[in-house]
Amino acid sequence: MTRRAPGLAVAGLAGLAHALAVAWPFGVAPPGIGPGQPTWWLQLLSLAALSALWHSAPDVRQAALRGWVFALAMLSGTFWWLFISMHTYGGLAAPVAAVAVVALAGFLAIYYGVAGGVYALLAGGGGSPRLHAAWGPVLFAALWTVAELSRGHWFTGFPWGAGGYAHLAGPLAHWPRHVGVYGTGAVAALCAAGLAAVWTALWLALRPAGVHPAVGVRWRVPALMVVAVIAASWGLPGPAEPQVRLNGLAQDAPPSGSAGWLDVTLLQGNIPQDEKFQPGKGVPDALQWYGQQLLQADTALVVGPETAVPLLPDDLPPGYWDGLRTHFQRGDTAALLGIPLGSQEAGYTNSVVGLKPGATAPYTYAKHHLVPFGEFIPRGFRWFTELMNIPLGDFNRGAVGQPSFAWQGQRLAPNICYEDLFGEELGARFADPATAPTVFVNVSNIGWFGDSVAIDQHLHISRMRAREFERPFVRATNTGATVVIDHLGRVTYALPRLTRGVLVGTVEGRTTTTPYAQWVSRRGLLPLWALALGLVAVAGLVRALHRSR
Repeated sequence: MTRRAPGLAVAGLAGLAHALAVAWPFGVAPPGIGPGQPTWWLQLLSLAALSALWHSAPDVRQAALRGWVFALAMLSGTFWWLFISMHTYGGLAAPVAAVAVVALAGFLAIYYGVAGGVYALLAGGGGSPRLHAAWGPVLFAALWTVAELSRGHWFTGFPWGAGGYAHLAGPLAHWPRHVGVYGTGAVAALCAAGLAAVWTALWLALRPAGVHPAVGVRWRVPALMVVAVIAASWGLPGPAEPQVRLNGLAQDAPPSGSAGWLDVTLLQGNIPQDEKFQPGKGVPDALQWYGQQLLQADTALVVGPETAVPLLPDDLPPGYWDGLRTHFQRGDTAALLGIPLGSQEAGYTNSVVGLKPGATAPYTYAKHHLVPFGEFIPRGFRWFTELMNIPLGDFNRGAVGQPSFAWQGQRLAPNICYEDLFGEELGARFADPATAPTVFVNVSNIGWFGDSVAIDQHLHISRMRAREFERPFVRATNTGATVVIDHLGRVTYALPRLTRGVLVGTVEGRTTTTPYAQWVSRRGLLPLWALALGLVAVAGLVRALHRSR
């Protein structure tokens, strides 16, 4: 047990490093790391350590345990802020809330533990050095991808903190437009495992006992893999980088791929989460402030965050909803704002309503990907939700690929809260280029998680979607990050977090279709599943053939 403890300790530290790589959570950072920013090289180092730990594991059980410990630390360090929602706002006792976070991380870590065990079976000790040099990094990347895809798909999916989000900058930053965040994570895993193999070979070469005869092949093949991937990364065709409006400085629009410019007003009410749904506190505050800002906005579009209007239209003060509809029937301003819709008989939806001049009826978008325990209660877990003092709903789901909100030549595609985490679902809207969105609009309220790194992580999720689809994102949130993101994933306008304010900016809609949008809109993530599982199967076949000789 003592001999195995260092491996588990290293696995835990490497998992924490991965969490830090997705978004640095501290205000002070070492050189080369920005507070709140992703760090691509730290993510590669963490995966390189995991690759080395899997390959050096003495048996299948230890490889699986190392994978599970790595993921337990990675996931706990990524979404620890769930503790805030359950304890600070939900009233759950601190020890119970902490156990709940760790239990969720431990459950999701099982995918990575299984991946580690399979790796040890197919590429662990007993195989030839040449076999490992050729298949070790490929197998690691394939199994890592299967684990990431499994976490993002099964039991409604919770892929928050996937490794690809660390690569919004760096040598792999062009991959998202071709293969998405999971494909980018796979490429990163291949590079990391190759680097680990090269390091291991060099360490063997420097051992006093002499050089193993297979050291040459051990480092040459992985090194060539890494060089080839980096070279391909730099050679990938990237998006055109036209002159854009940064910080309000207007430049000429590009000659192609542009749907034109749209002036927007984004509202950030900063309603305290523990008051947001209180009739005598947050509700009248929200109605007064958002109502005033909606009526005063003079840009082409004004956007209010998720549940900016926290009551059903029929429950609003007399004249409030009719006044808003009448206001936006005239003039040249349209509105998108979050509001619950429905009835006890038909059920309720977490929705976005669109109001614009000339419309005979409001546009509505109903959230499809609901939050477990927040917007629906998983079967068998009602006892857990009853422990918390959180206003929970049991909402109906909207359809995937709902129509966009058409306004001033733009097709505005709403998504609510963490729906932007599921790029394959947003991608369904690109099946027909003629109706594909030109701008994504995210409305969120993550005030449940306080002033934590969750705000930065969610911002980077939207930035990744912008890079995948080459579509700008406008984000209106209750507490942050309220921003405008261009089609290259760059933040061009932003409000300070946890402040009440109005952000006026300009966004350029886009019409080009990325390779990722083309294939994910038709096949979803099936191609990545097939490729990763196919590589695992081939590795198993190669291993079996080698053993039969």
